[in-house]
Order: sequence, then structure tokens, then C-alpha cells
Amino acid sequence: MSERKRIGVIGFLHESNTFISTPTTYAAFENDWLLEGPAFQQSISGTHHETAGFFAALKDAEAEFEAVPIMLARAMPYGTITADAYERIVSRIMTLLKAAGPLDGILAAPHGATVSEEHPDADGYWLSAVRKKIGPRVPMLATLDPHGNLSPKMAAACNAMIAYRSNPHLDQFQVGKQAAELLFATLRGEANPTMAIATPAVAINIQKQETTAEPCLPLYQLANQQLQNEAVLTNSIMLGFPYSDVQEMGAAFMVVTDDDQEQAQKLVDELADYLVEHREEFQADLESIETTVAKCRDLEGPICLLDMGDNTGGGSPADSTILMHECQRQGLHNTFVCLYDPQAVLDCNDAEVGEEIELRMGAKTDDLHGEPWQGTVEVLGKYDGLFYEPQPRHGGATHCDQGTTVVVRHQSGLTMMLTSKRQPPFSIKQLTTFNVDPSEFHILITKGVNAPIAAYKPVCRKIIRANTPGVTTADMGHLNYQHRRVPMYPFEEI
Repeated sequence: MSERKRIGVIGFLHESNTFISTPTTYAAFENDWLLEGPAFQQSISGTHHETAGFFAALKDAEAEFEAVPIMLARAMPYGTITADAYERIVSRIMTLLKAAGPLDGILAAPHGATVSEEHPDADGYWLSAVRKKIGPRVPMLATLDPHGNLSPKMAAACNAMIAYRSNPHLDQFQVGKQAAELLFATLRGEANPTMAIATPAVAINIQKQETTAEPCLPLYQLANQQLQNEAVLTNSIMLGFPYSDVQEMGAAFMVVTDDDQEQAQKLVDELADYLVEHREEFQADLESIETTVAKCRDLEGPICLLDMGDNTGGGSPADSTILMHECQRQGLHNTFVCLYDPQAVLDCNDAEVGEEIELRMGAKTDDLHGEPWQGTVEVLGKYDGLFYEPQPRHGGATHCDQGTTVVVRHQSGLTMMLTSKRQPPFSIKQLTTFNVDPSEFHILITKGVNAPIAAYKPVCRKIIRANTPGVTTADMGHLNYQHRRVPMYPFEEI
């Protein structure tokens, strides 16, 4: 029996919002996922993450391939990674890679929108370092979040890259398996992945990035048609991350063929040409907050009111009060909102369930997300903040921790969940675990754009996006870019 081929597995993921003044530190990774060796494989097992997909495929093919878990580093989306944190993580990856011994292949999980203080193309830098270490002949395949900004350096380091195909991201596990199976075919000599990329100077607005709705749907249908071509192994659409102010910011495309560079380039250009031709359709339809909230008055609830300017999954502070103030002003009191506010949670320490206390809540991180809301509230419940999501949801996690959590209600009907850790609203279990019934509310203010849809669509009659200000504003004209390409649509005509 021939010796099994050894496959190294590495993940380093962060969605870096460079418009946030506070950086992401090493502690942020320690508080999320910072896993090495066997503990990495064990901890990720049972999740819906792409690295879990890597390991599942390796398990299925364990007669031929041996999994060699190296390291997984991930932190909650936030500001640019400090130089120190980035250097520590990359240095540790390289140390562990050296200690792992000879490898026959690499499965890598970068994010695509990672930015560090010293390396704006942070994913390109660490992938290139891995490539240099393993040499040119060891195949490396990588997965990407479509909310990444593809760089030539990233592409040059990998034999092939595959992005998730759904937003909300429900297919991370499957894409991880797909990447692993393509690596296996490569090592067996059954395929020779040959990749071409295209990076048109177009930024797709975050409001228009839902993959099963217009205008993305026909673009993905075109990509799916290309998969019928026998030469095509895979293709991907990078929707882009407009909150990373880097040279590579914008949409991008990848086509991987079986040893046919000319065909790969022709097809990837076809996808890019479609976007350029239809570029106006991928820009936001924005209206005033007052108008958006007023629409809710005559609609039957529950309504998921998406707070685009406070998109926690895009790095925002998760404490905007702008929509809750406007709902109150318009008399829409039967409203729920989750706020990151560790100070308010502490202020509830001595209060008993059922007790009424005066609280000042929200809008404490910066001056971009409204004014704090103050009033007398009843404490409905106090919890540890741990919840479990069994279904595939955006981000791929199953066990979630939003820290000590308190649910309070104002006499008007406004109900607030206060958390001591930032938690993107990717799971309805974030509510139901803590005795919040979404069906009881007219409006559920939800801090996201597309990612919460999988969780909230089953329980809401209507989903409406609100053009709120903040570090994740959908109005890209309000973002002070310094490093993007020029010209780039919609900022300039192309």
C-alpha cells in the first residue's frame, strides 16, 4: 500500500473595516478562534465552516490522504489588524508549517478582506509566505469569502481559489469539501487546475449583494452556465468588501479550468464584461430613514428592519440607536433591538428580574451611530449569552457566545437585548434561547444587510433595508477612500 499524502490545513480569516478607528488586536483572535494542531481539527468539527469541510473530505479519503492541521486564526470583523497581531499570527503559522514536515498539498482558508497595518494585502502576504515555504510544486487550493477583495498576489500564490456561492453564506462547508476534492484530483494527476482572474473597476454596493435576488441572480446564472463547459473545474464571483480601503477593493471573478489558460481567461472576461455592462443595476436604492420607518407602519409584522449602517458582520459596533429612536418618534413602539453595551449590562448587575431600573443604553462606542437611549425599563431576564445554532448560517459557527446578556423592556413596548460581546445577528437562536419570541414584535431591528436573512426570513413577513449612517453605511459616497483604484465605478465613470 502506498504512503498517504500529507495535506496541511491553514485558516486565517478577518473582515477588516479600515474605516473603524480602533484596530483589531491579538486579544480579539484569542477571544474567537486561535487554534493549533489537533485542537484545531477537534474544535472545528461539527461546525459549518469551510475548514470543517476540508477535514470532512480528508476523513472520507483517509485511505489516501492524511490531515495535518496547522492553525486556524479568526476574529470578529472589526478594524485593521495591528502590525503586532498580524506578525504574531503569520510567524506562528510559518513556525507550525516548518514543524509539520514535508507536505504534499495545502488547503488554505483566507478571508479575502483582511488588512493589517503594515500589509494592506494581508491575505496576499501570508499566502505568498506559505507558497515560498512549500515551494512551487506543492499544490495549494484556497477558499474565499465573496466579501473579499481579490489581489493578483493572492491568486499567484494558489493553484486555484473557490469562493462561497451564497450570500448569506450557507455553503461554506460544501465549498471547503469542493476545494479539498479538487486538491485530491490534482494530486492524483486527474486535473491540472489553471486559473484566470478578472478585476473590473466596479464596486458592487452591499445592498445589492444578496445572491438569490436581482441583480446578482442573473450574474450567478451566467456563472452556473459556464460550469456546463467540460473544461471548467470551478468559477467564483467575488462581490467585494467596500469597507476595506485598499487598492484591490471591488468585485472580481475567478475561473479555473483543467489546463486551459486561454479558455479560463475568455470565460472570466465574460463574467467581468457582464458586470461592467450592468454596473448601474448593482448600485444602491437609498431613501431617508424617516421614509423607510414610515413604510413599516401599515405593514403586518414581524418586519425585519435591517440597520445597514450598523452591520455587525461588517465590523460595526452593534450599538446604533438611530432606528430605535426613529421608531419611537413615529409611534412604532412594539419594537425589538439587540445592542452591544457591556456598561449597561454591568448596570443591571444588582437588579432582580422583574425590577425596574433607569438605564442609559447604546451609542457609546463612537459618535457615528446616534445618541444613547435613556429611560426606565423592566428587567425581563439575565443570561450567560451562550447559544447553539444547528443550521448552516453565515460565518459557519454553531456554538456562539455574546457574553452576559440582559433583556429589558420599556413601558412603551420597546424591548432591548443588551450584550457584553458583539454578536452578528446570524441566528434566530440569539433571540429564542433567551426567551425572546420574534412573533410578538411588529419590528425587529437587525444589524446587518444580507447575512441575517437566512435566520430572519422564516419568522418575518417582510425584510426592509434602512439607509442608516455609520462605519458600514451603504452610501459609499460617504466613505473617505484614500487607497482605492481610480477610476472606479460608481465613484467615477469607466
